[in-house]
Amino acid sequence: MHIEQNILDKVNEWLTPAFDEQTQNAIKEMMTSNPKELEESFYKNLEFGTGGMRGVMGVGTNRINKYTLGKNTQGLSDYMIQSFPNEQLKVAIAYDCRHNSNTLAKVVADVFSANGIHVYLFSDMRPTPELSFALKHLNCHAGIVLTASHNPPEYNGYKVYWQDGGQLVPPQDNEIIQKIEALNYNEIKFEANENLIEYIDIQIDEAFCKSTIANASFNTPSSAKENLKIVYTSLHGTSIKAIPNVLAQAGYSDVNVVPEQAEPNGDFPTVKSPNPEEPEALTMALSLAEKINGDIVIGTDPDSDRLGVAVRDTNGQMILLNGNQTMVIMTAFLLEQWKRAGKITGNQFIGSTIVSTPMMLELASAYEVECKVGLTGFKWIAKFIKDFPQLQFIGGGEESFGFMVGDAVRDKDAVGATLLVCEIAAQAKAAGSSLYKELLNLYVDFGLYKEHLISLTKKGISGLQEINQMMIDLRENPVAEINGQRVVCIEDYDNSTSRNLISGEMETLSIPKSNVLIYYLEDGSKICARPSGTEPKIKFYFSVNDTVERIEDIESVEKQLDEKIKNIIAAMQLN
Repeated sequence: MHIEQNILDKVNEWLTPAFDEQTQNAIKEMMTSNPKELEESFYKNLEFGTGGMRGVMGVGTNRINKYTLGKNTQGLSDYMIQSFPNEQLKVAIAYDCRHNSNTLAKVVADVFSANGIHVYLFSDMRPTPELSFALKHLNCHAGIVLTASHNPPEYNGYKVYWQDGGQLVPPQDNEIIQKIEALNYNEIKFEANENLIEYIDIQIDEAFCKSTIANASFNTPSSAKENLKIVYTSLHGTSIKAIPNVLAQAGYSDVNVVPEQAEPNGDFPTVKSPNPEEPEALTMALSLAEKINGDIVIGTDPDSDRLGVAVRDTNGQMILLNGNQTMVIMTAFLLEQWKRAGKITGNQFIGSTIVSTPMMLELASAYEVECKVGLTGFKWIAKFIKDFPQLQFIGGGEESFGFMVGDAVRDKDAVGATLLVCEIAAQAKAAGSSLYKELLNLYVDFGLYKEHLISLTKKGISGLQEINQMMIDLRENPVAEINGQRVVCIEDYDNSTSRNLISGEMETLSIPKSNVLIYYLEDGSKICARPSGTEPKIKFYFSVNDTVERIEDIESVEKQLDEKIKNIIAAMQLN
């Protein structure tokens, strides 16, 4: 097959002595036996997306390996030395259960130390939120997590955090990327200064546990905690290092761990995908819950920043809540606790994202706090905390099963969220209610919001072209009517415009640019389209809503909303 010259130039660079013999041999093998794979491995450089940099492990510029991560780290080191002159620089590094995470973390530590930067390296895998906590706790300038979250086993990744404990945001991310891209591979300093690498573990674990309990506990009686039967699975991931201990220290004694999934394993052997957003991932946990009559099921993804929650409905059947539902339940509970404590003064806010449920805005209005809405990704919620130090952050979430309680951790945190959701469930059960009934009460009070997500996977070069074309079509040839409802407004975050199709008025969006389009229909429905920042997917988010007078009406209204979403999907030919 014909391979473009720019790809061959990159390949030839990787066949020079700057790269080890094993890497060169792997490239030569691809050149003769798998030129298509060679093209996929080199046709572009891995990019930073909404959740850092993720990719398939292997050789090449479009793969996760010691050279691509080494180059990232060298560029970041150069940027830090420039940004903090005459300071003893410090970074914290954590990694998850994935293949090669520990060895890649050591490569990253080596490069930092070779640049004179003091490294705090976790001695074993840890949850991602613990890295965000540790970075602040140890007064570091930056932090790195080696993780690919819930991606398939062949993936790994590299997330960069800054001084505030949040992920990189503009303009720093682009400034660092420019540093990285200006480097040659032979400029990477791989020779470690072991005197600058300090291993951390138990002391940070204890501080993280203590902080989590302080942030996510709300005076739940001991008897209520003991009476809540919890089923928990780490899905072969890192949360096993933190959640059982946090729950035990907080007073929850009836915690039943799914034994087949408790051992960290980068192959994730018992699930198709280690993603708590996928109902299949919680099959074993749900089975255990039925066996022991559990009250609540909680599953976390491999790096422990997302959680899936299942609870019993009014018929006693276990159902999986979606990320919007758990976010609304947790946010409403926090707001009520703050209100009862007299802590809402007008200087508080909650956080959400443009693709999450509009119900968050209703909650904020009712409790007289602000709801700050940002782009997809918790780095934007963390940025709000940094940008508005005069405001107190109560909590916030996004539809993709992430939540953050308070500001001790500046990223989505399944450890703190797990404790919080157990607090809500325990208090509800003690009061003769349930977590699910609390959700139904919120629907009566604030309206029934129903959300749905479609992800279309488009792999490789052709897939990327197809995704780009879909966004071009939606942008340049906008639909005027969907399912019999007029499109009344289109928000285009790529050019920062909001266009009212009825009045013709144009407004400027204050949120940073991103390749996202949102259609608003005249009945209050909302449709959002965005390419994934971490996977070869284009995602469509649907939100519809209606009012309900009584809990008894919810089932029939929910069916109507489900039908509406189905009709919208059919009208947009996304089936």
